[in-house]
Amino acid sequence: MKFDDVLTELNGLGKFQFRLIFLILIPRASLPFHFLLNNFIGFIPPHHCNVSALDDGGVFWNLSDEQRLTVSIPLQDDGTPSSCLMFTEPQYHLLLNSSNTTELPAVFCQNGWVYDTSTVKSTLATEWDLVCERRRLSGAMTTVFFVGLMLGAAVSGTLSDRFGRKTTVLVSYVTTAFFGLASALSYNFTMFAVMRFLTGFGCSGVIVVTMVLCLEWTDNRHRTTLGILLGLEWCVNTMLLAALAYFVNEWRYLSAVGNIPLLVAIVSWRWIPESARWLLTNGKVNCAYFYLRNCAKVNRREEFLDHLKPENLSRVIVVENENRKYSVLDLVRTPRMRRTAMLTGIAWFGLGCSYYGISFNVSGFGVNMYLTQFIHGATELPSKFIVLFILTKVGRRLTQAGGLFLTGLCLFCNLLIPLDKGAYLTAVSSLGKMFAQGAFTVGFLYVTELYPTVMRQNGMGFCNLMARLGAAVSPLLCFLEDVWIGLPNLVLCIMALAGGMSTCLLKETRNTYLPETIEDVEQLKS
Repeated sequence: MKFDDVLTELNGLGKFQFRLIFLILIPRASLPFHFLLNNFIGFIPPHHCNVSALDDGGVFWNLSDEQRLTVSIPLQDDGTPSSCLMFTEPQYHLLLNSSNTTELPAVFCQNGWVYDTSTVKSTLATEWDLVCERRRLSGAMTTVFFVGLMLGAAVSGTLSDRFGRKTTVLVSYVTTAFFGLASALSYNFTMFAVMRFLTGFGCSGVIVVTMVLCLEWTDNRHRTTLGILLGLEWCVNTMLLAALAYFVNEWRYLSAVGNIPLLVAIVSWRWIPESARWLLTNGKVNCAYFYLRNCAKVNRREEFLDHLKPENLSRVIVVENENRKYSVLDLVRTPRMRRTAMLTGIAWFGLGCSYYGISFNVSGFGVNMYLTQFIHGATELPSKFIVLFILTKVGRRLTQAGGLFLTGLCLFCNLLIPLDKGAYLTAVSSLGKMFAQGAFTVGFLYVTELYPTVMRQNGMGFCNLMARLGAAVSPLLCFLEDVWIGLPNLVLCIMALAGGMSTCLLKETRNTYLPETIEDVEQLKS
């Protein structure tokens, strides 16, 4: 008897599992807030130099606001006032003729900036003047967060396989909440960057370990449904983020609010069960039997465990050496594990790069950023139901590969759309994000089924590391616009296609038992 057979007898998606899902959805509600937070707190509002110091005895301040800008700020090629330059002294003759300002003496802003606060009251840019030559520092916060997320994925995977899912989940909750709140209280930019890095480090466990814990408590027949249900919360909370950011338009408050679900999760953590599957692979039979009996009681299947004693349960999962400690190195020690790690790593890098490359560009499609964020979340909802239908028909491999190929196609189509067609760019990018989200949804389920229980968190951590590496790279691609405006989209397109081709080389796992040991993986047929 396999462990999945035991879960089937205990009702693999009963009240016990739904209670676990509810407890897991609480902290996962904070994930979109942390992942996409920089879309709003990193927003750079319209600004110009502070020219108050140009007052030369009263004449300057007798002018209207528009006239003061005319005589103190040079115009750019498109006719708008410069954001970074000012005249060394008022040029009153421009009130009569402002057609040519390029030859007048101008310097970089000397006394700070004045910001347009009609859209947001405060952001990182307005707090620490991250504009002009410091403009890229604001965008770099996304990369800093994802570098922390990338390293956290590797560490949380190792900790989870070594010390258990439940313990790692609590560490992740506390770490993310503490440093998330500390980010909102940062008194300088350097402190904020460090806090965001550590917040990302903690977030990895919240997204990776909670997913695996839920799937390990679900039988083979219901894993697909559960994987989709867990993905729906991301879409809903992405839309909620847009609404919340619209009303909470001060960056410190917005940074703090996203941590509230984690504080609730810390209190409710005591009711989360440890993975019985993990306990059995580590020889903790009595503990596993305790949680299985609790599952049977809640699901009203106690009569089954009356015939399955702890001594019999130890034979459900046969481990060659219960005292062996697994590490990330075990991902590459055997041929099939090595091949799986290489292919899933490439696929997840492509997933992260393409999905977040679209997600972080909410202000680059000519439509209100709040509306764009909401549209991106809304278009991801149908992708979940489409994926649920397709997974049962064609399996994991073709569904994930197809999602990546279609994402690449949408990114390529955006290269052909003129930049002044903002609505069309938003529509096509949202469609691409929908396909990428569908592929991501399959990815979490697929990786869980490809890696064995003894290495599942290490495998998931490695794949998340690759995805976050892709996500960390994606905001930096905007710098390629200096070479060619369409180059970032072209690179994202190539990454998506590479991920799709890599996925095509993986084995199909539809309607198969979860592998428990590395030996199980090595013995499986391709």
